[in-house]
Amino acid sequence: MSRILMIAIWLAAPMGANAQPREVKALQESVHQVIGSAEPSIACILVSRSERYKEFNALTTGPAGKLGTFDSRPYTAPFGGDPSRRELLRRLDLANPDPMPESYGSGIVLDANGLILTNYHVVQNATKIFVRLPGKKGSYADIHAADGRSDLAVLKLIHAPADLKPIHLGDAAKAKKGDFVVGVANPFAAGFRDGGPTASQGIIGNLRRRAPSNGQETDRLRTLHHLGTLMQTDLRLNLGCSGGAVLNLEGELIGLTSSMAAIVGGETPGGFAVPIDANFKRIIDILKQGREVEYGFLGVSVDTQNQFDRGGAVIDQVSEGTPAKRAGLQVGETITTVNDVPIRDYDDLFLNVGAALAGSEIVLKVQAFGGRTREVTVKLAKFHYPGPVIASNGPPPIYGLRVDYGSLVNADVPIPEGVWIREFDKGSPADKKYKDLLERARWIVISVNGKPITTPAEFHREAAAAKGNLELRIVEVVKNPETTIRSLTFP
Repeated sequence: MSRILMIAIWLAAPMGANAQPREVKALQESVHQVIGSAEPSIACILVSRSERYKEFNALTTGPAGKLGTFDSRPYTAPFGGDPSRRELLRRLDLANPDPMPESYGSGIVLDANGLILTNYHVVQNATKIFVRLPGKKGSYADIHAADGRSDLAVLKLIHAPADLKPIHLGDAAKAKKGDFVVGVANPFAAGFRDGGPTASQGIIGNLRRRAPSNGQETDRLRTLHHLGTLMQTDLRLNLGCSGGAVLNLEGELIGLTSSMAAIVGGETPGGFAVPIDANFKRIIDILKQGREVEYGFLGVSVDTQNQFDRGGAVIDQVSEGTPAKRAGLQVGETITTVNDVPIRDYDDLFLNVGAALAGSEIVLKVQAFGGRTREVTVKLAKFHYPGPVIASNGPPPIYGLRVDYGSLVNADVPIPEGVWIREFDKGSPADKKYKDLLERARWIVISVNGKPITTPAEFHREAAAAKGNLELRIVEVVKNPETTIRSLTFP
């Protein structure tokens, strides 16, 4: 226990000969309980990025994230006399607790079925992943879903132990600067043999830490941590702590340690964590479902020079064909809240819009120069993020036709409200019937069997309700789309 912490307890304790020891012992017992409760839920994640699994037909070529297992035993005897091959097999088999893994991190048990939360950078470009848990339990894992913008990934254990203990999620929004916290992680892969994590203690040093940004919504191409999301602690975070737990004194997970890797591009010592608040819980829930995190897109740029004069986010530009334009937002208006969350600057705006997720409706409070305030309801489109995404449960194609949000179309003309025909699966009915159509132009589906649609979810809902016979009304992405309306029919 740190000297500073003991002094704080002594100052707070009532006077008396035995007061200080009692208070110190009580806090020590509390920390013991926090660590003991969380420890079974903390994983050591071992990662290989080697391509040499292909020498043993164990390098998967299927869907992204499907990494599979590796058992070195069938190959050991044939290479018994070749020391270099034996050593290669030892290192490729991550289930072998003897060799030090080439790359490692920490993770959190999310549910009893074998879902593990970690930072995406821990498993990025992995060819094999093994998750070791306390008590020498473990399993190879696939990447169930991953999202580069939040730097979060959820792994799926291939052979999950029967007695997994999920951690209890708290609410980082309630955390304050100066709160005591406990860290539990696997620095330097300390638990790669027996799965036993290491504990540390400290306080929350600050909240809403961010990296510099320039105020343009379309330039948010790195991570959400540029928008002021990070929790700063004085926990000692070494290599391997990314994906570990930050716990409050109730034993609840309020942060996922990241060692600033999401900002600087690699692991470095430092006390930073992704907060487990409403925004990130929403993202984690999507990843648990194996789905892509589709961030909300409004369609505005903001004035970064004058924002502090008026507070909120002052609209500098409203793009044509976007949710903001359709909702009637005006240049010069100031957005002061998103779903009743106060907006102090442009980072607040883009974080809360993005984390609301595409397809959702948000309520904005906007203020004009004259002081008039109004509420505006906006249905968000999808933010174009070109970074890495893995989703094991994507929506199925309809007759081989795959759609996405129209906001992803890079065009200099307004995009009609509807969904973009992203591609036809090769050899599918859509490909055979309309291949030339897609090669010549970009098209937006505006209705399914006469019912207007604006999101991929609505498209799939109406297509499922049609029970086979489909008529899609589509328009070309051009300056005057009304002149290009036509129909696609299936089957």
